[in-house]
Amino acid sequence: MDHTDADGPDEPLDSWAARRDERRAAHREITGHRRVVVLGEGARAAHVTPDAPRLLLEWDGTAWATVGVAQDAGQAREFLGHVPPPVVDVEASDRQPRLGKGTGRHRRI
Repeated sequence: MDHTDADGPDEPLDSWAARRDERRAAHREITGHRRVVVLGEGARAAHVTPDAPRLLLEWDGTAWATVGVAQDAGQAREFLGHVPPPVVDVEASDRQPRLGKGTGRHRRI
């Protein structure tokens, strides 16, 4: 099996370490710097156990450190930076889809 890298089989250790650190940093940016873990037994999904407490974790550069505990899924979403969608009060008549202008052959009268 050939173990040659981008710089060849005799790549210096410092250049390999630099590539590794770049790859790890890119992966951390994809996965984020904050995590939430459900505390309790059973299902881990937020929609199944919305009232279960959650452990709040933050990446300190070398490991996940405990920051605190959220009482429910709502507080955990705030910690992660998720903004709840705005609540819009819509009348019942505005909920029905409307037909556009014209008669159109597909419409029945």
